[in-house]
Amino acid sequence: MATTTRTLSPAVAAAGLVGGYAVARWTKKRPLGGVVLAVAGGVAAREWAQVAGGKAAAGLTAGYVAAFAGSHPLAKKIGAWPAVFSVAGAMAGAAYAVSRAAR
Repeated sequence: MATTTRTLSPAVAAAGLVGGYAVARWTKKRPLGGVVLAVAGGVAAREWAQVAGGKAAAGLTAGYVAAFAGSHPLAKKIGAWPAVFSVAGAMAGAAYAVSRAAR
């Protein structure tokens, strides 16, 4: 039986950050964007725990929350979309690095 590698968590984390912002902006309902952000974060955290363990999952989840929070002051300096894409890319890179190292 072939072993499958899990590589969805970086994409899910990035999509949660970008998608959460997009939904909040276009619907003008910030709580709805928060739901998207939280669901994607939960899915990613579950995979991080399975692939890399609880400590890594906790660290990446903290990073996910920090990326969301950090996008706000960054947006004042470089604009909203560039900030969101920047933190999403950084989060995806961190998730990939940690998941890859755990394999």
